[in-house]
Amino acid sequence: MSEIKLVPMTKALTHKFFQGFETDPCTYANMEDFKPYVYDKEWVKGYFMHHRIIGNVSLAVMLSNEPIGEVVLKKIDNEKRECTLGIHLKNDNYKNKGIGTKAIRLALQYAFNEMNMLAVNADSILKNTRSQHVLEKVGFKHIGEDDTNKYYRCEKSDFKYE
Repeated sequence: MSEIKLVPMTKALTHKFFQGFETDPCTYANMEDFKPYVYDKEWVKGYFMHHRIIGNVSLAVMLSNEPIGEVVLKKIDNEKRECTLGIHLKNDNYKNKGIGTKAIRLALQYAFNEMNMLAVNADSILKNTRSQHVLEKVGFKHIGEDDTNKYYRCEKSDFKYE
C-alpha cells in the first residue's frame, strides 16, 4: 500500500473526498437518523466553509494523490491546549487496512507538534467498536461513557511516536 499522509483540506479535496463517500451506519446512535449520503455540491461547499468559519483544522487523509479520509481537529481550546479529534474514511474500501490507525497517529503528531496541544479528546458511538479499537490502539485512554458515546483522551506525555 502506498504511504498515507495528511495534508490541509482544500475546497477541491473536500469535493473529491465526498464524491464516492458512503455514510457508515456505525456512526449513528439512532438508526432513524441514518440516510445514505448522496453527493451534493452545495452541501459540500457549505461543509467546507463551516469548518473554516468555526476554526476547525481539517486534514485530508491521502493515499497516493487521492483523498480517502478526513481528520478534523475541533473544539480547539488554546488556553487548555486541547482539542477533539474526529475522523471518517471515504467508504468501506479503505477500512480494516490500518489506514485509520495511521491517520490518527499522524493527526496526534500534528496536534501535539504543530498545534502545541497537550491533550486530544475523541468520542465514539457505543456500537462503533472498530473506532474504539483504533483509538485504544494508538494510545487513547477510555475516560467515560454515557447512553450514546464512549469518551477517550490522549495526553501528549503518554503518546508513543512510531
